[in-house]
Amino acid sequence: MAAITMRLPVARKAVGPSASSRGGEKHLVAPGDTITTDTGYMRGHGTYVDEEKLIASVAGAVERVNKLVCVKALKTRYNGEVGDIVVGRITEVQQKRWKVETNSRLDSVLLLSSMNLPGGELRRRSAEDELAMRDYLQEGDLISAEVQSVFSDGAVSLHTRSLKYGKLGQGVLVQVSPSLVKRQKTHFHDLPCGASVILGNNGFIWIYPTPEQKDEEAGGFTTNLEPVPLSEREVISRLRNCIVALVTQKLMLFDTSILYCYEASLPHQIKDIIKPEVMEEIVLETRQRLLDLEG
Repeated sequence: MAAITMRLPVARKAVGPSASSRGGEKHLVAPGDTITTDTGYMRGHGTYVDEEKLIASVAGAVERVNKLVCVKALKTRYNGEVGDIVVGRITEVQQKRWKVETNSRLDSVLLLSSMNLPGGELRRRSAEDELAMRDYLQEGDLISAEVQSVFSDGAVSLHTRSLKYGKLGQGVLVQVSPSLVKRQKTHFHDLPCGASVILGNNGFIWIYPTPEQKDEEAGGFTTNLEPVPLSEREVISRLRNCIVALVTQKLMLFDTSILYCYEASLPHQIKDIIKPEVMEEIVLETRQRLLDLEG
């Protein structure tokens, strides 16, 4: 008979208001909260005016650009911006294009002309290339790409015209809220623990074994199907559970926070990381290290 792990209920700690106020104006708001009574502000996304008060219509963080006030929702679909790094899944092969699921309201588009073909050559796409599209990418394949443009309806056009983008091989996909992924100069990180992560701006995070050597001539299409050693699988599993813990405790995801959380989780077994009390402990230690780093 399989062993069952049981935990006694514990009293939750009372959490005070985390929204610090600057000049008496809130930074984290819930629907219906008054953001400001100053009539000199302009109404942006996520707000409406009632009785000369600017009120939040969604739960999120208040953002101000000069006199424009908007609320960025904490839980929302991905809204693409040019230059974003995304991880997506091919959902459909169409004429001269692939449809890609990127956690946004509409499927994204990857044009045949917006990618490097195997070998990395930049040449004119022929009818033969169009007929062989399913040989390059087919339904279910995962890819990393960059946002090339955003259409008027909010749909995103992608490109993989760099050897660092392309088809993803063996690894683990973790889906989180896009608002928890911190924007950085680079979203490809080789962590010293022996694994690498791609932090997609769209909330899709890819964890995979760090390749021993970069295959620059493959054009991002070769996938290594060799068995992954147990030690590397354990590192990937621990990183995955650490990311789940950070997301549960609403801590921003970037290379430093993930690495600190990984180091804080080492005294615990991999399966224990997702227990609520262990999550709280390791994320508290991670948050303290990040505060010490900033200080």
